[in-house]
Amino acid sequence: MATVERPLTWRDPLRVAAGLAHRDGALALLSDGGSHGRWSWVGVEPDRVQITETGGDDPFQTLENFGPGAVGLAAYDLGARPATGPRTRVWPDLMLARYPALLRFDLHERTLVAVGRGETAEAAQAAADTAAAWAVARVASTETPLPPAETFEPETDPAAYRAAVADVVARIAAGELFQANIARAWSGRLRPDADPFDVFLRLQAGRASAYGAFWRLGERALVSNSPELFLDFDGRRIETRPIKGTRPRGADAVADAALAAELLASGKDRAENLMIVDLMRNDLARAARPGSVRVERLFEIETLPTVHHLVSTVVAEAAPDVGPGRVLAAAFPPGSITGAPKHQAMKVIAGHEPPRGPWCGSLFLLGEAGTLTASVLIRTAAFERDQAGWRFRTLAGAGIVADSDPAAELAETEVKISAMRQALTG
Repeated sequence: MATVERPLTWRDPLRVAAGLAHRDGALALLSDGGSHGRWSWVGVEPDRVQITETGGDDPFQTLENFGPGAVGLAAYDLGARPATGPRTRVWPDLMLARYPALLRFDLHERTLVAVGRGETAEAAQAAADTAAAWAVARVASTETPLPPAETFEPETDPAAYRAAVADVVARIAAGELFQANIARAWSGRLRPDADPFDVFLRLQAGRASAYGAFWRLGERALVSNSPELFLDFDGRRIETRPIKGTRPRGADAVADAALAAELLASGKDRAENLMIVDLMRNDLARAARPGSVRVERLFEIETLPTVHHLVSTVVAEAAPDVGPGRVLAAAFPPGSITGAPKHQAMKVIAGHEPPRGPWCGSLFLLGEAGTLTASVLIRTAAFERDQAGWRFRTLAGAGIVADSDPAAELAETEVKISAMRQALTG
């Protein structure tokens, strides 16, 4: 596979993405430019697409056949099914698309490169030419559109969620498990004149995240505003940064600092975070050189526009001959949105929730030499188009532990859904 990279004059990635957003295969992986979000990618026109409705025994084995420039979406249910058994399908287990042409934006250095790949040098050059043309084409407006949702309704009432939390607490007390992430779902429709990209634009306006994403493929679209890294793999080093522990932002600087300090000092949240750190250490060990798994950072506060999060970092050195498919298979679905023990937590989740679809699955990009970046699809809405237009579904969850209070966990889901709710409804 030949690769051509051509430096271009800097353009704003969101403006470029807006000009391509209504084309099939439109992809925008946009970072906020923070310490964990240096790179953004924009492209259209994948030359190979594979949609797997139900994954097999080794659903990630085909990833490396797609090669660099491949984007994938693994639904949560793909990883949960071994624990839950067959369930109603709400989204394909795995969607893959390969992009021979992409635009790569370095937000720290403010540089832009057209990347072209092909079987020959000539094909790679032609792909780079195509990407370069996208950067100079007339861009669409990035003004914040009106709220696009026509409806936004909870799928269950608050009392049902509180009852689910109480049930999980009772199961923990009985020794069945230590933690489970239980979610609520909301669904609705966009106005007939609205588009999923409108939601993405509204999230980008003051709420951009490290792993923001828009992907349109056929009659499906995904909008994500995720702050959470699932896996980063450079061919040797594996890194994961699970989030566990949340507080809302304060009304002023003093209140905001107090809430962050409260989160950092919370024994409950630290215990919840530590359980998932241990789980992720175990998951990474399946693909790692023995003895190489370690906790690099523990209990760090990350502040986002609407919440404070408690984040830890676990790293490992990959075992010989381990590629991105095996790294994903070792840890999927993400531990931060399942629980501990993971298999039992997924069974308990299935007893309280319908299938999740893309939410809390992963969106990932394959780079050169088998590198991988994968996000956890929290703060995410999935869209499907029918004869009446676009319908959507989005979720928010909370990690339930022994001393969880059902009312407090319900309130946490409201905080977590707030940015998506505002983007959809205003």
